[in-house]
Formats: sequence, structure tokens, C-alpha cells
Amino acid sequence: MTALLPEGFHDRLPPFADAAARVEAGVLDTAFAHGYERIDAPLVEYFEGLAARLKAVRSLDAVRFVDPVSQRTLAIRPDITAQVGRIAATRMAHHPRPVRLSYAGQVVKLRGRELTPEREARQIGCELIGLDSVAAAREIVGVAVEALQAAGVAGLSIDFTLPDLVDVLAAGPLACPADRLEALKDRLDAKDAGGVAAIDARYLPLIEAAGPFAAAHDRLCAFDVGGALRSRLDGLWQIAQSLDGRIAMTLDPTERHGFEYQSWIGFSIFADGVRGEIGRGGSYAVMHDDGREEPAIGFSLYPDAIVDGGLSAPERRRLFVPLGTDAALAARMRVEGWVTVAQLDPADTPGAQLCTHVLEGEAARPA
Repeated sequence: MTALLPEGFHDRLPPFADAAARVEAGVLDTAFAHGYERIDAPLVEYFEGLAARLKAVRSLDAVRFVDPVSQRTLAIRPDITAQVGRIAATRMAHHPRPVRLSYAGQVVKLRGRELTPEREARQIGCELIGLDSVAAAREIVGVAVEALQAAGVAGLSIDFTLPDLVDVLAAGPLACPADRLEALKDRLDAKDAGGVAAIDARYLPLIEAAGPFAAAHDRLCAFDVGGALRSRLDGLWQIAQSLDGRIAMTLDPTERHGFEYQSWIGFSIFADGVRGEIGRGGSYAVMHDDGREEPAIGFSLYPDAIVDGGLSAPERRRLFVPLGTDAALAARMRVEGWVTVAQLDPADTPGAQLCTHVLEGEAARPA
């Protein structure tokens, strides 16, 4: 019984923990090369402050408990993005904008979901604070794709959405009563044509606009009532053009799940062979203590999904180094890219140490 773990938690064993670490290193190295400097936020914060930045929906995911020292309610972070926003708005408020930050760490959720029962996950990401322009979005999306490719993830695709599209239309050319707006968004997100028609049939073309990016973008441009969406659609096209030929792209203009606090653009990243998304991002607002909102854009990646999907399966090149081998020779083999495993006991064998090769003389031979 002492080996059991709570539901939604698990150990990650070799070689999969190594694979996850390589994904993380590849992503963060790429981010650093683009000017994103790393921060490291604590796993636990005061619930009140964290909840204010998480927004209402995500604060429900936080595991809470009473701090025996301060007697205040603490929370384990269910998402790191909010912490990056706090740091940017407080400790780094003096920093010239935009500020580029990267991060990696564990997050814990109160409950798992039917399709994603895990309650603990590793989260890696980048946030650009101070801008949410087309240029900023183009950089963020490009860094996300480049970082995943550098980490060895192939078969990538990206699905774009426009989170505030319905709000923009409802406040302008396709006016919709406030008491019906949330229901309209839900029915559009569910692709429920009957439900949408019962609320406001003018929005039905948005369901048909989803699909491969170029065709979906054309349909959305044709639907654009009074040019209310022109700036968003033009910006989205520029972002897509920067990725053209590198990955597959789709557009679902009414997708809302997971984009509750994004503003003009959102995106989900997928990879062949993996169930669900491996990353998500978009534009949003960072809240300052004085009530001021600052534009921002970023992405979060989930390496557990990548490793579990076999997209970063480790290649084991372990070299068994017999007793008495010159240490300098073993060091040279490591420089050449080998993982060297020293024999520490005469009874030790290459098979016991999961070695693929054995050092014989000065050369590696298959075990």
C-alpha cells in the first residue's frame, strides 16, 4: 500500500523522464535563443492573489489548504501563466516592454477530467508581456513551432481561433441581447446548428467557416459583416503566412474551450499520434494591482503528452565500460555522444545495465 499514489498522479520512470527532460531542454533552449529569459515561480501562493489572476473558471482547479504559519488560505498552482503575469506586473514592472519570459514547472489540478484524468502535469511556456500585436503573435507562434521541432516533435499542426469574435459581432453588426450571448457562444462552440438557429440564425455561417485554414479564412472574410472582423482576419492571415509550408493549419473561429480569458487570437497545437492538444496559446491581459490591464501573448506546452505519445522516444546509446578502462578514454567516448556506464563489479553485465554497446579496446561494439 505504501507504493500507491493518489488518483491522477504517477511516477515517470526511465527512459521517459529523460525524454521529457530533453523536450523541456529543447524548448527552453530555443526560447532563450529568441530572447526569452527564464523565471521560476513557487509552487504555492496565497489563494486570493492567485485566483485574481487565474480568472474565475481556472481558480476552481486550484488545490487549497490553510497555511499553519499564516493561517491564510494557500493554493497549489493549476497554471503557471498567471504567475508569470504577477511577476511581470510587480517584480518586473520597471522592465522595459515588451518583456520576454519563459518557464517550466509542475502544475496540480483539483480534479482530473474524463479524457484527461491526470491531476499533475509539467508545463513549459513563453510569455511576451506588453504587446499583443500581429508582430508579437507571429513571434510567439513561430517560437512555439520552432521549439517543438527543436525538441524532436514532428507532424505538427495548429488550429487557430478568434476568442472574442462573437463579442465583437454581438456588440456591432449582429447585435445580440446580453442575456442570450453566453448561450449563443456555447451553441457555436458545440457546432449545434439547431441551437444557434433558435437563438440567432445570422450566426450560422460561423459553424461552416471551420476547416483547413485558407478555405476557412476565405469563408470568414466573405461572412465579415460591415468589416467588423477585418483587422483580426488580416492579422491572422499574416501569422499564417509566416508558417506556410512548415506545418498544417486549420481555423475554427468559434472554439472557446480553454480560451476563456484569451482576447483576439488563440491557437492549439497538435501532433500526429497524440490524443488532444500538446500546447495552447493566445493573447490575453495581465492585471496590475492598480487595475490597469496590460496586453500579453504567450503559449504553454505539455511535454507529458508528447512523451506519452511516443513523439520523443529516447534512443538508447549506452556504452558499457569494463573495469580498468582508462578514464580519459571513457571521457572521449562521452564527447562523441555516448552515454557511458562504468562496470563497478566483476559480475556486472551490459544487459543488466541496459547497454546497447560494449567498449572493446578503443571502439564501441554492439552488446
